Amino acid sequence: MDIILKERETIFTLHTKHSTYQMMADRFGFLLHLYYGKKTSGTMEYLLQYADRGFSGNPSDAGEDRTYSMDALPQELPCQGTGDYRSPAIVVRDANGVFGCDLRYQGYSSLKGKYALEKLPAVYANEEEAETLEIYLKDSVMGLKVALLYGVLPELDIITRSARITNGGGQKIYLEKAQAACLDFVGGDFDLIRFYGRHAMERLFERTPVSHGVLGIGSRRGTSSHQYNPMMILAGSDTTEDFGSCYAMSFVYSGNFKGEAEKDQYNQTRALLGLSDEQFSYPLLSGETFVAPETVLTYSGKGLSQLSHNLHKCFRKHLCRGKYQTGMRPILINSWEAAYFDFNGETVFQLAKEAAELGIDMVVMDDGWFGKRDDDNSGLGDWIVNEKKLGEPLESLIQKINGLGVKFGIWFEPESVNEDSELFRDHSDWAFSIPKRSPVRARNQLILDFSRKEVVDAIFDKVCGILDQGNIEYIKWDLNRSLCDCYSAGTRDQGRVMHDYVLGVYDFLERLIQRYPNVLLEGCSGGGGRFDAGMLYYTPQIWCSDNTDALDRTQIQYGTSFGYPVSAVGSHVSAIPNHQTGRFTPFATRGITAMAGTFGYELDPQKLSEEEKEEIKKQILEYRKYADLIQEGLYYRLTNPFTENVGAWAFVSEDRTRVLFSAVAFLPHGNMPVQYIRFKGLREGCSYVDQASGQAYASDALMECGIPLPFRMGDYQAYQMYFEIVE
Repeated sequence: MDIILKERETIFTLHTKHSTYQMMADRFGFLLHLYYGKKTSGTMEYLLQYADRGFSGNPSDAGEDRTYSMDALPQELPCQGTGDYRSPAIVVRDANGVFGCDLRYQGYSSLKGKYALEKLPAVYANEEEAETLEIYLKDSVMGLKVALLYGVLPELDIITRSARITNGGGQKIYLEKAQAACLDFVGGDFDLIRFYGRHAMERLFERTPVSHGVLGIGSRRGTSSHQYNPMMILAGSDTTEDFGSCYAMSFVYSGNFKGEAEKDQYNQTRALLGLSDEQFSYPLLSGETFVAPETVLTYSGKGLSQLSHNLHKCFRKHLCRGKYQTGMRPILINSWEAAYFDFNGETVFQLAKEAAELGIDMVVMDDGWFGKRDDDNSGLGDWIVNEKKLGEPLESLIQKINGLGVKFGIWFEPESVNEDSELFRDHSDWAFSIPKRSPVRARNQLILDFSRKEVVDAIFDKVCGILDQGNIEYIKWDLNRSLCDCYSAGTRDQGRVMHDYVLGVYDFLERLIQRYPNVLLEGCSGGGGRFDAGMLYYTPQIWCSDNTDALDRTQIQYGTSFGYPVSAVGSHVSAIPNHQTGRFTPFATRGITAMAGTFGYELDPQKLSEEEKEEIKKQILEYRKYADLIQEGLYYRLTNPFTENVGAWAFVSEDRTRVLFSAVAFLPHGNMPVQYIRFKGLREGCSYVDQASGQAYASDALMECGIPLPFRMGDYQAYQMYFEIVE
């Protein structure tokens, strides 16, 4: 039993393999947070301390007791309007414009298995793998009802949180903030680890002490964004990769979000993650229910590596779905950096011929194959094959490519439209635009109003019309701008539009994977602008960044690894000079870096030397040899590429018998000191043999002292070594 209720005190305890989460409905019906951390027994209500706090109000239930204040007590779902002036999870406005909410405990239920969420992505698990706890809260004046949902996956040390919020009153209300996940700590000296960035440089690692006030991350862009990722970590100030306590919060959502970490006046820490309250004012008529998107929580008492492993396993096995949840992904070559818009059917066919000779599984035809689309200024939204440009029907091109033994994939950007398109000329009202205002353009395109079902249905039918023309086995789903001008003619309540837009995207994707279950979907938004757990529910891999530079990728992929499995990371070998940085890096370095992902190519093989083509063949053989270890092994960060002169990582099989070690050295210097890289995750008291040299190394020495990187002349040298255990 992983969910335990102590009836007399109404204390709820959730146990996972290594953690305990505890809360209590107190004598006034407030749901208070007691504990989250290392697995323990007993109850922790003794941690709650009461004192007369100046300027901290007292609920009327407390009578003359000035020591009882919501402004100082840790809570499961803090509301605006109870005398708690810290960051709230729930803010409600009633029909008269009055703000205030007071949720009290009403009861609970529990069941085997993991809850599901209507119209939203969520972690899933069967009855043997998970349990669900529902705690019921109610505002008796407004009639607002909340079912607070907890999913417990004990073997993975995962707890999920969501909420169903129902208007049980007789008048319309508005949700002004609706977040389901809050962690309240009565003490603690924490750092906040967050992942910031920009287009072509996403998810960069940043660690900041949580001091008095609020540290925040978020997105107002309509997507989870390149700028901040909807995943954050609270870590003890002394926590490292291998030591100390830390907590991850990952939002299973692909739109606007807000994350906050706040140290209050009494040195207590509160962390919140969920929907952004900006551009959000969601109406609920009497009887209507709003479902708050899910947040995944996990705790590690053994440092950041274990925290990442918890999330990786959960997302690989209980969030990703379909044929490619565990199946090996095809090695692909994409036409974008090979040809950009300047191609025809013969160009793509020749790319496929080269792919077949090199051992590449799939060719992907990127942007430019439809409508009037020879640059990014026109044609977007006209999902009709430009047979004049291709020189033949799509079906015949696919058949020719399949005849080479090569799979075929294709690029779409279903959410956007150019004003110079037939779609816009016929349905200009389908694009987001504020009446009487000129639109804000980006990449000379507008956003289609996916909050409207008729728009989603129409574009879905157009896309299916393309997919039904041949054996298409891969789709790259792209979005190349942030949302703006989010006015919808389909509703009078504009505060719901940005959330309904995300639901429209999810509806489209769900229908797509149900209709084409064998197609591999890869998410993309200018690279990593929508790299989040919500998209992984539909697209088991996501293009990690438009930046394919091997050196930049060591930092981008390092940050990504804290919250997301390598199997989700779209990563390719590209040409030099790199198209984003102009940097020259060795072919081997580009290959080793790309192998920390789904692996593929972003170049024109016809421009390569015979030596480089042989290098590709070698890389592909190496990747296939280690693909299962890369996709399913435990990923260890061995260095920090932001602070050290080398980026190093390793994949270790779950049984600890196989190890793939990779490293990229950055800048050489005269008379270089030796760089030793310490291994992690090996079995103690045994040896591992380097399969290339035959040399055996003691596992304890590898973990204590490390392995020396041999010095090589030249910038950006890379190393890869494969070890097997000697029992």
